[in-house]
Amino acid sequence: MQKFIHPLTSEWEALIERPTASFDDLKDLVLKVFKQVQNRGDEAVLEYTKQFDKIQLQTLQVSPEEILNGVNAVPKELKKAIQIAKSNIEAFHKAQKTKTIKVEIQSGVNCWQEKHPIEKVGLYIPGGSAPLFSTILMLAIPAQIAGCEEIVLCSPPNIQGKLPNEVLYAAHLCGLNKIFKVGGIQAVAGMTFGTESIPSVYKIFGPGNQFVNVAKQLATRFNVAIDLPAGPSELLVVADETADADFVASDLLSQAEHGPDSQVILVTTKESFLEKVIKAINQQLQNLPRKKIAQKALENSKMIVLENDKIAVTFINSYGPEHYIICVENEKYYVDKVRNAGSVFIGNYTPESAGDYASGTNHTLPTNGYSKQYSGVNLDSFTKAITFQKISKKGIQDLGESIELMAAAEGLQGHKNAISIRLKKINNEA
Repeated sequence: MQKFIHPLTSEWEALIERPTASFDDLKDLVLKVFKQVQNRGDEAVLEYTKQFDKIQLQTLQVSPEEILNGVNAVPKELKKAIQIAKSNIEAFHKAQKTKTIKVEIQSGVNCWQEKHPIEKVGLYIPGGSAPLFSTILMLAIPAQIAGCEEIVLCSPPNIQGKLPNEVLYAAHLCGLNKIFKVGGIQAVAGMTFGTESIPSVYKIFGPGNQFVNVAKQLATRFNVAIDLPAGPSELLVVADETADADFVASDLLSQAEHGPDSQVILVTTKESFLEKVIKAINQQLQNLPRKKIAQKALENSKMIVLENDKIAVTFINSYGPEHYIICVENEKYYVDKVRNAGSVFIGNYTPESAGDYASGTNHTLPTNGYSKQYSGVNLDSFTKAITFQKISKKGIQDLGESIELMAAAEGLQGHKNAISIRLKKINNEA
């Protein structure tokens, strides 16, 4: 990890850059795949699966037999762990339900807002070297609580041309049956346009690599919504001498092992703390099966010493981390000053891994600084807020003149007429 001691504010822009390709760098390839899938459907998806994943598939959809075999192959202990996680995630997301809001604005003018589910949603579950079956829980559970009618799941096949047993079990546990062995750009394109096998959807959810992130952004140009820009994983830890260096190192490595394009940041006001963390990282790294991946990610990562808490907080909000761990003596100050973060983890005994799996919060979060504009996935991500209103005869009489004056001021005579005609008939009836 690179060290930066008391960097100038003018250097911050470079410090908050992520090691990912830009939309412009990847859009040509992504658009090419999109056009082929749009025009050729399953045939193109199968070709790109062979090209990118090195797997020749005959069919895309996972059969009921495959699901059953996968479910039966998962050890009981892991099933129990997944069930506990499911229960916690359900509890937290059910608590996010809101009641219909009804207001009588003025006499005879009633307005209300209802939440309705998005009918058709697509879930992208990353695969590759680390199939994230936990993401199924994070996406399928709120989709079901919201009441989405059709839930489509896409995840890349492994080298055997199958989905991992854990993925199939988590999907089965969540009641999913439209499961497809397809990943990357072609999966997003398939859910955008629909193919002979893959249904089209109204909104696509889920994290992925930089290609998936750009594909999701491109999908919005074809009238498909997305949850948020969620690319390579990232973590920022702020810590001081009250933190446990071993804990901090383990948290940094837990994100570094996601992929070579992941990024981890340590921010501290205590320069002496850096050496403790560096020593702990070097020790723990030796025992990581994904050591090479973590090492590559650490090359893109940084340790930053800032003068005081106020400057540290300002820098952290400028960075806008996906995951943000706070392990400092002045905990309340940092928590109260959070402005931009996907999800926050407080104290020495709140590792980011807890949120990734089983504490209940959602782990599908904005990366690359998008936490400045986007929330992480939550129950409302799967719903639309629809407003209603009903105005009585007395209500339109009382409100009508204001509407007429405003419409006339904007030069929209038709708008004014819609009020004037009603008022005239009401007056004639009197």
